[in-house]
Amino acid sequence: MHRLIVIVLVALFSTPVFAAGTPPTEEEKTLYAVGLIVSRQLSEFNLTPDELKVVQQGIYDGVNGTKAEAEIGAYKEKVQELARVRTKQQVDKMVPLYKEFLKKAAMETGAVKTGSGLIYIPLNEGSGNCPGPRDTVKVNYIGTLPDGKEFDSSHKRGMTAEFRLDGVIACWKEGLQKIKPGGKAKLVCPANLAYGETGVSNVIPPSCPLAFEVELLEVTSHN
Repeated sequence: MHRLIVIVLVALFSTPVFAAGTPPTEEEKTLYAVGLIVSRQLSEFNLTPDELKVVQQGIYDGVNGTKAEAEIGAYKEKVQELARVRTKQQVDKMVPLYKEFLKKAAMETGAVKTGSGLIYIPLNEGSGNCPGPRDTVKVNYIGTLPDGKEFDSSHKRGMTAEFRLDGVIACWKEGLQKIKPGGKAKLVCPANLAYGETGVSNVIPPSCPLAFEVELLEVTSHN
């Protein structure tokens, strides 16, 4: 499997393999998907074009069994440290944008910022009793990143989400306890109330605040 991965990477880092006007076969699409998966694993390094060429050389030497310029065992910890440094650099670069995102959200009409840092923005009132901290609820929702990119949606999956409030991120646990059945609100979550410093691989960046439009359809059970 590892040999297959590096072969695909060599192809991807060089010239296009799909001929113009000729649809790729299913096997080619599968191989291409392998390359996409590996490219996501490399994304944390935020490589420049010149650095990508160095990585390509390492792949080429590994595939062909030529003399390596570095021993994997000796550089394993350095690779991990490079990943940590590059990730921190990306986070530091985004911090001002994240702060501005939260600041603007707190200024939206009707917005309330709680003591935890959650920004709660009511959209529809709903009626009845709000759920408790261990109740099970059924919701529809849309999740977006600070740039507006949608990363998750129950609507697109064609199914509602049902869960206990003590089993979800802190932002949802707090925010949903403010929504009445049939109501809808926007929950803007600082990273510490969402997925923290690690984020979710290839979906949510580290230390990234999030916005959710959540509609509480019903409280399905009380605990």
